[in-house]
Amino acid sequence: MTDASAGRVSAVTSAVARQVRELRAARGWSFEELAGRSGVSKGMLVQIEGARTNPSIGTLCRVADAFGVNIAQLLEPAEESTVRITAAGEAPVLWRGEHGGSAQLLSGLGEPDLVELWDWRLEPGETHHSPDHPRGTREVLHVLTGTATVVVDGVAHVVRAGETIEFHADREHGYRNTGDEPVRLAMVVVTPSGEWDRRTRSRRPRPE
Repeated sequence: MTDASAGRVSAVTSAVARQVRELRAARGWSFEELAGRSGVSKGMLVQIEGARTNPSIGTLCRVADAFGVNIAQLLEPAEESTVRITAAGEAPVLWRGEHGGSAQLLSGLGEPDLVELWDWRLEPGETHHSPDHPRGTREVLHVLTGTATVVVDGVAHVVRAGETIEFHADREHGYRNTGDEPVRLAMVVVTPSGEWDRRTRSRRPRPE
């Protein structure tokens, strides 16, 4: 890992630690309460708030869902700006495949629904499994190059370059590259706003 890459990882880890700590404190939740709502262990949450771990994309999704925010808010503080341009190198890489694939979170919006824009690259043989998101979450994937296999609730769908797939993501799903060429796809994730409690599978409005 280069010094620049290590610096970006450190910045992301610090930002997540700060945001999780502030969001939890603002709600008056204990570690146990957040663990119950998110399905992330208390030990992992302590590590996250202490900036002692680089959480996986799945862990970030669960924590963000519990707070009723998107992953982008966990990565950096809100800015008072009506226009923002982000260079490709500034977008955090939140997943890396075993053969060199990656997933970058390009942008995120928090109102009125939670919207995330991703750039995914899957090398041949790579697979990413995603747990179910909060009820009502939808994903739209547009394949730019290669052929992706998108599995939704156990059913595989082959999506070729130039094609788009849209599905309910509040069930188990995943993406894989079973071909011989790299796959690149653009992904939009839309989740209704509100805090999500995995214990009760229920949602309530975020606190003002």
